[in-house]
Amino acid sequence: MSLPIIHENYDGKDIILPKDKTKIITANENHDLPPLKGKTIITTDGTTLLGADNKAGVAVIMQAAQELIKNNSIIHGDIRICFTCDEEIGKGVNHLDLKELGAIAAYTLDGGGQGEIDGETFSADLATVTIHGRNIHPSIAKNRMTNAIRLAAIFIERLPTKKLAPETTEGMEGFLHPYTIAGGVAEVTIKILLRDFDSKKLREYEAFLSQIASQIQLEYPEAKFDIIVTKQYRNMADGMSKEPRAIPFAVEAMKLAGLQPKVTSVRGGTDGSRMTEIGLPTPNLSTGEHNPHSPLEWTCLEEMEKAVEVLLHLAQVWAKP
Repeated sequence: MSLPIIHENYDGKDIILPKDKTKIITANENHDLPPLKGKTIITTDGTTLLGADNKAGVAVIMQAAQELIKNNSIIHGDIRICFTCDEEIGKGVNHLDLKELGAIAAYTLDGGGQGEIDGETFSADLATVTIHGRNIHPSIAKNRMTNAIRLAAIFIERLPTKKLAPETTEGMEGFLHPYTIAGGVAEVTIKILLRDFDSKKLREYEAFLSQIASQIQLEYPEAKFDIIVTKQYRNMADGMSKEPRAIPFAVEAMKLAGLQPKVTSVRGGTDGSRMTEIGLPTPNLSTGEHNPHSPLEWTCLEEMEKAVEVLLHLAQVWAKP
């Protein structure tokens, strides 16, 4: 089992992970790392994920709750704490009852570094492309076999790579991302993530996939393509106007904590995306996460402590008349 590694008084240099020394968290590729010289950095040992996404958020929330309970001088209104699962696939709040939660705004603690407020996210759908071929023993396959694996290769090859791919896009650009493929000669299933800040463009991406499938089917009439698109989450910016104080209050709280806040657009989604969509405006706040979903993941203890401070100020900002 992998254990977190504590790097106290970080020296500002590359961090070599002890159990797999080929894995190195370099200062050159991690621009947030050198400014944290002298701080406490927490990493994995190199064999698995650290899990700071989102254990860091859980720790920050629980520490803030403890501070509010033991310090009666911190004035605040009613505060509800909610933990969910399956956030990465946009299903973390499907069973959340907003009436039971009884809130007018919320904040997720699932952001990188410090001082950032995510007020806009991708809109997201999942496209499942199933290719039906025809299997038969290869010794008698001439003019009879339709190999779904070969058709899947053709389909993926026709997806754009110079644009609309995660490897070649940044900023406000969307993408199509084939991320799993499974099956055999008779049938192959490809799962493709559709992402864009403009929700309407997801329909364009869906149409583009259908166009590729139709072209291949004309060339290989024995094949059959099924494309099913499942809605995942939507850009939180679309619903933030329902509670226009949510982001400005977070900005104020960060300033009170001595930070220079930055309202950002994140190339991903959080539970806040889905919560905002169903009626509870939910920006996302920094909580010290870095390199999520990777053995090179790391977090900073002092950034987590600052996130706690932000939450305490945020409670007081909301309590003002």
